[in-house]
Order: sequence, then C-alpha cells, then structure tokens
Amino acid sequence: MGDSRLLGGMNAPACYVKVILLVFRFMGKKTGSDKLLHRIERLFVKGMVTYGLLEDDDRVLVGLSGGKDSMALLELLARRSRIFHPRFSVVAAHVQMRNIGYKSDTGYLQEFAESLGVPFITCETSFDASTDRRKSPCFLCSWNRRKALFTLAQEHGCNKIALGHHMDDILETLLMNITFQGAFSSMPPKLVMRKFDMTVIRPLCLVSEALLEELAALRGYRKQEKLCPYETHSHRADMKGILRQLEAMNPEARYSLWGSMTNIQGELLPNPCPASEH
Repeated sequence: MGDSRLLGGMNAPACYVKVILLVFRFMGKKTGSDKLLHRIERLFVKGMVTYGLLEDDDRVLVGLSGGKDSMALLELLARRSRIFHPRFSVVAAHVQMRNIGYKSDTGYLQEFAESLGVPFITCETSFDASTDRRKSPCFLCSWNRRKALFTLAQEHGCNKIALGHHMDDILETLLMNITFQGAFSSMPPKLVMRKFDMTVIRPLCLVSEALLEELAALRGYRKQEKLCPYETHSHRADMKGILRQLEAMNPEARYSLWGSMTNIQGELLPNPCPASEH
C-alpha cells in the first residue's frame, strides 16, 4: 500500500512498467551529436567489414598527423578496440618532418592519444626535394613519412598501419590518376605490402570529409599549425574543387564514382588487338 500511495494510487506493477517505458523512450532519444557519431561509426564499421580491414590479434599503428582525419580515426579505432570482436590493439604514431615548416603540438597529440587509452610514439625525419625533380615535394614528403611509419610499425610489433584517408581523398586520387597518369586507380581501403610484410588500411574509406569536419567541430579537435609552403600548389586541391562541381551536377556523383571502381565494363572500353592480328 505504501508503494501505491507514493505512486499516486496507481497499481505498482503497472506504474513500474510505465516508468520503464519512459526511461527507454528517454534513452532512445539521440542528440544531434549522438546521431552524427552513430552515422560515422556505421560507415566506419561498414568499411571495415566490407573490405576485411581488421582481424583478431592485429596490432595497428595509426598515423596521427594531428589533422581532423587522423584524430577521428584514432578515436574510432580506440573505441572499436574495446569491443569483443575482433580483438586488436592500437598504437598512435606522429612523424615530424624537420625540413618542412609544419609545426605540431606533440604534447597535445600525446594527451589526446593517452586519453583514449592508446600509447603514443613519435619520431623525426626529413627529405631532399632535389633528389628527384620528377616528384612533387608533396609526394616526397608523404613517401618519407610513410617510410618512417613502416619503420615504427616494425619496431613496435605492428602488422597493420591505419591511415586517415576518407572517401573524398580516395575519389580525388581516382580523378588525379585518370587525368595525370592515364590510369584507372586510386588508394585501396586495404593494401598488402608484401615487400615490407605490412598491410595498409584506410578505415575511413566510406566516410565523407564533410562528416569528419562536423565531428572535428563537435569534439573541438585542436588544429595544428601548418606552415607548409607547398600545400596550396597541388593537383589535389584542384581535384577537390572538381569533385564539388561534379556533385553540383549530380548530388549522387561521389557514389557513382565509387561504384565505378568495381564496375569495370571491359567490353565497352578500348581493347587493342594483339600485334599478331595487325
């Protein structure tokens, strides 16, 4: 009776049911930030499952540049590593390039990684742009950073390296390779590097840059101080604009471009005859 009086005379079991339903209804209401994170995580997991990016006992080195993409990647992988399957571990690595004016707050990056329960390592390297005039400084910088990551991964017992390339990066690379190399190729979600006994994965492959920008604003990721003299003079910046133009023509353009990479209709493409048939 005491319980019934406290519940306004309502039958206690019936009241408990109503209270539980109200609690579930409240818990079911997601905020804008919850919905954004859920949407990103859904695409993140879809990419990992579709392309088989992670397996049990993987040890993954995450290239943490300090940009929004790598920050989001580390957060998502750290969260995912706490789930029962697959069981994998994560290490965050930051590579500093001595001869490029790109200043990064390594203290902030270390604090960010450790707040996620992820160990943080860093190293320095450099490159000489005069060694190969055929390659752009951006390519040489990226390649040398990548080599440093391979070395760190091997030193720390990692079998995979996770990079923060998102869907826009992959589509822009596709457009660049078609335009400048005459090749229908891009950056695959998973690349087995047999020479280095290492696998490169891109778990953000199905996530758009726009969603990552929203997440960065929501999380308040601190921007690193970039003073790279080459960043505004690249074909990638041009292709970013072309991708936007294509989406203005067709809002589904990015999905059509993505689908084209697995929908090669060879019979409808030029196919030169063998020399013996000429």
